[in-house]
Amino acid sequence: MNKADLINVVAERAEVSRRDAEAVVEKMLAVIKESLVNGEVVKLSGFGNFEKKVRAARTGTNPADRSKIEIPERQTIVFKPSKTLKEDLNK
Repeated sequence: MNKADLINVVAERAEVSRRDAEAVVEKMLAVIKESLVNGEVVKLSGFGNFEKKVRAARTGTNPADRSKIEIPERQTIVFKPSKTLKEDLNK
């Protein structure tokens, strides 16, 4: 499912116009993004948590010539599904 599909499903299930559903989805994603950028954990009960993590610098291997390269530290987003979501996926 992509963003357009999500907007269409939200519009249909909430019985609102596609334009209204798009505005809500866009605002929700903007709030989640802003929270993550500010270092906050986004906890969605029954769904899971989004959190910003730092990946440590490490030594890697260039696949083209097998030389060692340094991979710098970087920030990334991790998602931890809730127990409820995990159970629903395994039904």
